[in-house]
Parts: sequence; C-alpha cells; structure tokens
Amino acid sequence: MAEHTSSSITIEAAPADVMGVIADFARYPEWTGEVKEAEVLATDDRGHAEKVRLLLDAGAIKDDHTLAYTWQGNTVSWTLVKSQMLRTLDGSYTLADAPGGRTEVTYRLTVDVKIPMLGMIKRKAEKVIIDRALAGLKKRVESGPGEAGAGAADGAEKL
Repeated sequence: MAEHTSSSITIEAAPADVMGVIADFARYPEWTGEVKEAEVLATDDRGHAEKVRLLLDAGAIKDDHTLAYTWQGNTVSWTLVKSQMLRTLDGSYTLADAPGGRTEVTYRLTVDVKIPMLGMIKRKAEKVIIDRALAGLKKRVESGPGEAGAGAADGAEKL
C-alpha cells in the first residue's frame, strides 16, 4: 500500500459550510494559487461532482489532470483518472464537528509522479501541498460567502 501524508486544521465554520467551499470547483481559481481552471465533467444524481478536470500551474510543474470524486457523509475523496505528469493522486478531506460550531478538516494525500523521485522528497511535497491547501481552504471559508479571500495562502492548491 502506498504511503500517504495527512494533516488537520480547525476552521471557524460548520462542516456544511466547509463542504460547500470544497464542492464549489468553479471558484477554485479564486482561492488556490496553482489551480488555474477547474471544469466539472460529470455529476452524480445529487449534483456532486464525480469527475473534474483541473489545469495546474505550479511554476515548474504544469499539469492537466482529471480526478474522480466520491462523496460519503462528511468525507470527499478523489483518485486520479488521467494526467500528463502524475501516476497517482489520491486524497480526501474528512470533516468532523469541533467545539464551538467549528470544523476539524483532515486532508490526506498520496502522490506519485511519472519521473523517479525519492520517497522522502515525495512526502515533503505532499506535506507542502496539504499545508497550503488547508490554509487556503480555511481563509476562503472564514472570509464568508462570496469572498474570494484574495491571495489565499499564497498558492494553496486542491489536488
């Protein structure tokens, strides 16, 4: 089984509000630095995205990839369908109620690139991706409805 990296953050909002931001792929370019385009290709019967194409520009890494999403309760998970640079991109957000109407968000991620890379370097890259994504998500959710949270986390990404 592939190794993964995970981290958590507490957001000053209810789980439904946090999940609403996670599910709003059209607005990802507003609060993530690396996602330049997000296009929902398919939805399930509840209106949740099942397949999403993301155009990523993270400086040295540029990729056009498609992810398949699964929505179960307070967890959304994804797996890689196709990519130019990645072999694996599996992850999830799990939301849990926290005291005071807050939400604890745990992000779990496994990345494998098509070029050879040391496991230690991959884990460090995963940690950076997760930390930026959680910081960007927190800033976007806590900025309130309709606010983009300008410069959210200076490059947070949702992969």
